[in-house]
Amino acid sequence: MKFTSLKVALCVVVLVLHTMPANAGDAKTTPAASLSWPGERIDTWRGYTRHIFTIDGCKAWVVEPKKALPGNPWTWCMEFPDAFTDRTGVPQLLEKGFHHLHIEVGNTFGCPAALKHFDAFYTAITAKGLAPKGTLIGISRGGLYAYNWASQNPDKVACIYGDAPVCDFKSWPGGKGKGTGSAGDWKALITCYGFKDEAEALAWTKNPVDTLKPLAKAGIPLIHVVGDADTGVPAAENTAIVEERYKALKGEITVFHKPKGGHHPHGLDDPKPVVDLILRHASQSKP
Repeated sequence: MKFTSLKVALCVVVLVLHTMPANAGDAKTTPAASLSWPGERIDTWRGYTRHIFTIDGCKAWVVEPKKALPGNPWTWCMEFPDAFTDRTGVPQLLEKGFHHLHIEVGNTFGCPAALKHFDAFYTAITAKGLAPKGTLIGISRGGLYAYNWASQNPDKVACIYGDAPVCDFKSWPGGKGKGTGSAGDWKALITCYGFKDEAEALAWTKNPVDTLKPLAKAGIPLIHVVGDADTGVPAAENTAIVEERYKALKGEITVFHKPKGGHHPHGLDDPKPVVDLILRHASQSKP
């Protein structure tokens, strides 16, 4: 009788183990993100499900992969999320299992008010189960958005991908160097930042080129793609300065040059090198 009971018990154990998911006992397994927001609207973005909702008074969205990678990694395009997307590697990263994010804060040049919206968005997406650190994508003026937020939140960033990024607003839109600048955007920037005049804007010491130390200290890798013939956002006034200063701080930065490339098109003909770097940096990033 005892033998029979023992045999039954062993059979039950075997049955349970056989029917458990292969990763059920893996402590590193991360639950899928629970993506739903009050009043959200669902559509598709490049063949993937997109959740559109409102955060902090701003339209925001999250695109979910068909099968998320463990840890629920993400990319966040800070501005121009539909520009040259195939060339920036975003679809490839979605296919690999990354989520993709955006929040609309308007043409605000990464000003302090915009950063507060970013804070609210980050809180919202991580509360839903997305990774505590992600990849920021700064396209053109989006470089101001990405670097300004990252310098204040280095513990929330796995890496930064800047594509022809503005790293000093004196260069663009200010046009105080060799670049063409943009008079209208320069005036708008002064208003967005609350500067009393141009002189105060020019004296600002918190451009991305000035605030690299916390990023280097946190070990955040940087990836830049630049056109060497870019006259709008000259690499010499932006990426080159970041590269020199970041290396001096012992930070890791990879720069892809397009020798005859202008400001457009963004990205690379084959974005695989950028995708591979983001995958590596995201996998090596510690919570």
